[in-house]
Amino acid sequence: EIRNRYFKGCIAPKEISHIRQSGTARETCYVFEGFMDYLSFLTLRLENCPKYPELDRQDYMVLNSVTNLSKAEQLLRPYTRIGSFLDNDQAGQRAYENLKKMFGNRLQNMSHHYAGHKDLNDYLCHKNQTKQVEKKSQVQSARRMPQPQPKKKRGFRL
Repeated sequence: EIRNRYFKGCIAPKEISHIRQSGTARETCYVFEGFMDYLSFLTLRLENCPKYPELDRQDYMVLNSVTNLSKAEQLLRPYTRIGSFLDNDQAGQRAYENLKKMFGNRLQNMSHHYAGHKDLNDYLCHKNQTKQVEKKSQVQSARRMPQPQPKKKRGFRL
């Protein structure tokens, strides 16, 4: 995958990324549509829980495209809980419905956490922009506050 502000591309064929924790097998796997969503999840978890982010409590899977859903099915079978962090567009919702047919109640739709946004990365970007606007507003309002007039010195000055 290659991505910057001017270009987004990849070397075909796209494959899934299955990130397994070392040690004992995990019961939970979080599924992301794209790698930026996975990185956004890690960022949000570290921001919200800096002392105990617990990033190693579950495995992760990045589809890199919803067309890779069939490749993921076999790898997801062993998990008792699957968290779906798919996009809030038609393709993401169709993929979620397909996962729901495969895994039933083991699947949890996590997209409600970023409802109103295209995906988890869009949510994070919007959240950061809002923070910057709030900081800028606080700085500007502090500048507008009346500053106390310095005390005039008494006596005769030349």
